[in-house]
Amino acid sequence: VLVAEKLGEAGLTLLKEFANVDCSYSLSPEELCTKISLCDALIVRSGTKVSREVFESAGGRLKVVGRAGVGIDNVDLAAATEHGCLVVNAPTANTVAAAEHGIALLAAMARNVAQADASMKAGKWQRNKYVGVSLVGKTLAVLGFGKVGSEVARRAKGLGMHVIAHDPYASADRARAIGVELVNFEEAISTADFISLHMPLTAATNKMLNDETFAKMKKGVRIVNVARGGVIDEEALVRALDAGIVAQAALDVFTEEPPKQDSKLVQHERVTVTPHLGASTIEAQEGVAIEIAEAVVGALKGELAATAVNAPMVPAEVLTELKPYVELAEKLGRLAVQLVAGVSGVKNVKVSYASCRAPDDLDTRLLRAMITKGLIEPISSVYVNLVNADYTAKQRGLRITEERIVIDGSSECPLESIQVQIANVESKFAGAISESGEIKVEGQVKDGIPHLTKVGSFEVDVSLEGSIILCRQVDQPGLIGKVGSILGQENVNVSFMSVGRIAPRKQAVMAIGVDDQPSKGSLQRIGEVPAIEEFVFLKL
Repeated sequence: VLVAEKLGEAGLTLLKEFANVDCSYSLSPEELCTKISLCDALIVRSGTKVSREVFESAGGRLKVVGRAGVGIDNVDLAAATEHGCLVVNAPTANTVAAAEHGIALLAAMARNVAQADASMKAGKWQRNKYVGVSLVGKTLAVLGFGKVGSEVARRAKGLGMHVIAHDPYASADRARAIGVELVNFEEAISTADFISLHMPLTAATNKMLNDETFAKMKKGVRIVNVARGGVIDEEALVRALDAGIVAQAALDVFTEEPPKQDSKLVQHERVTVTPHLGASTIEAQEGVAIEIAEAVVGALKGELAATAVNAPMVPAEVLTELKPYVELAEKLGRLAVQLVAGVSGVKNVKVSYASCRAPDDLDTRLLRAMITKGLIEPISSVYVNLVNADYTAKQRGLRITEERIVIDGSSECPLESIQVQIANVESKFAGAISESGEIKVEGQVKDGIPHLTKVGSFEVDVSLEGSIILCRQVDQPGLIGKVGSILGQENVNVSFMSVGRIAPRKQAVMAIGVDDQPSKGSLQRIGEVPAIEEFVFLKL
């Protein structure tokens, strides 16, 4: 086992009981590639890039890469999977340390601790300048109610704060048990005196706090970020601070780390900063070391690791046959979760597979894993695959039931259709609600391409490539032309268009496949077409 960055002694002891351990720190990329061919496992923190070249240099010997921490953006996951190498991380050991640092920054910001300290060390005594604000009775919005977010909420309640939270997957029961009210994003940011960020950095959360969201906040709001730097548009935050919308900010993470020395944000008088210290306690470092050592040893013994973040190699013949259905399954999950509105969260999902094959001849584990991936990944930093899908769903209170419907026909094709239903949720698009009250989407593979064939009770036929606009309207002549013209003026290419209707001139749903994302303005203009009753844009 090659340990390429400093690891706590307790973790090294565990590793040494099982394997020969080589601790070689500060290796250059070339040195790492030279050493790796002699190793069965590699353990890194965030400072070592485990690139495709590393996996190619391993010559097939490297079985597992352990990341001592949560984020794995320094490991080439695709290359790891291609080379049959498992990647594991240590997601739980840092939880309390990160939560405590969030509370430390919250209190330090409210009472100007860092600024007053710097002032005294400069020989000044400025009691009037550094009058702070109290925490008791104030509203704290926790954005991201996972492990760290819920621990911050627990501690803030102890400080006498009123805590609200926003998280699409948070359990209402767990929130209630802590005494936290789950609200939607708009309510969270507009009513909070303090905002604490605990969401992962994904396409959906990138620059989530921007000029538009700052404008909706209560004047004088105070913001803490111990999550990921990219969730805040840093230039927009400087503007909000200068405009007085944001009174203060306390940041442990930055878009670029370390930030530039002349960073306006870092130098701003009303910003408290620390150099990514969220996980930096003696106890957390030891906990991470033990957690990653146990995961790596388990993987080397051939056990399935619950903290695996990539899939093992799937037999080529199975993958070839299921490949288009795997893609269909993930995209149906992505579509379904984007149709969910409200704060109750996704808890009950039913998947129906229509097939001519006997149930024993159809292994749906990979398909279920991909539906789970589609449901969870758009709003989470977790990488879902065959190894960790069921575990990840269970962790989030997501119950997936499967139904196999045997139909007549040729068993040459493994599946006729896949249907995904989400129960007990509100929808952003009422047309997606079936007669029995669930969000329902259904798809088929046609000529090797995944297609959306049903939305709610409406039959459609649109290729699941690019992105999709769904419109519910009164069926009437000229509507397709109007919507097409609006998109054409924006130079947005339409790849497919399909209309499903109950009867002529009655309710209909139009599904439009687009290659590019339309602007907010053009989407607004589509919504203003008189016959269109509702619409939604869905990213694939």
